[in-house]
Amino acid sequence: MAGRAAEPEVIWTRPERTGRGPRPAYTRADIAAAAVRIADAEGLEAVSMRRVAAELGCGTMSLYNYVPRKEDLYELMVDAVSGEHELWEPSGDWRADMLRVAHRTRALMHHHTWLPRLMSPVHGFSPNALRYLEHCLACLEPLKAPYGTKFELIAMLNGVVTTYVANEFATAERTRSLPWSPEQENAMRAAYLGGRIATGDYPRLAAALAEDPGPVDPEAVFERVLLRVLDGFQGAV
Repeated sequence: MAGRAAEPEVIWTRPERTGRGPRPAYTRADIAAAAVRIADAEGLEAVSMRRVAAELGCGTMSLYNYVPRKEDLYELMVDAVSGEHELWEPSGDWRADMLRVAHRTRALMHHHTWLPRLMSPVHGFSPNALRYLEHCLACLEPLKAPYGTKFELIAMLNGVVTTYVANEFATAERTRSLPWSPEQENAMRAAYLGGRIATGDYPRLAAALAEDPGPVDPEAVFERVLLRVLDGFQGAV
């Protein structure tokens, strides 16, 4: 007869270590820090229970006494870096404060490049994530809108930042893998696009390209996108 499935549980409701015996040799903070070090240095693919155990100097099976699943290990990692969020006294200008939150989140993702891959609502209620949410709600106190709307704003802003950073990483990775220079790649694609536009089949694209807005400033684009998201919540009900 098949064994009974384990009862669902959140890692934060478990004691630091199950079972009897001597005082635990490691804390969850130790385990999370080891996993973060590995991910920062070698990428998320390098993070495994065996690898983290080796980093700590313990046996793999011993690690399962502290962290029963790899998904729990990921949650510990996300919570650990969430603790790096800057929490300040809100200024009273909710748009400025949320812009600051978004920029800080982007910087955090650039520091821990694996973080966008683990962003999930599932990890949104860990201890440090709760402190982050409480801080965001404090920043949004001047916005006269229901809490449900404020949560939508926070989620949308995080989604935009995560997507923007993921695209930055994808572009950088593709550039590194090119067999020629980025300038050659851009020239090749511009020549192809120019040929397609010259057919006359894309009049609106031709008009758009004729505007020639000049060089694209990624930082300015990021700022505009954030402001447009926030503008959408101005006067929200």
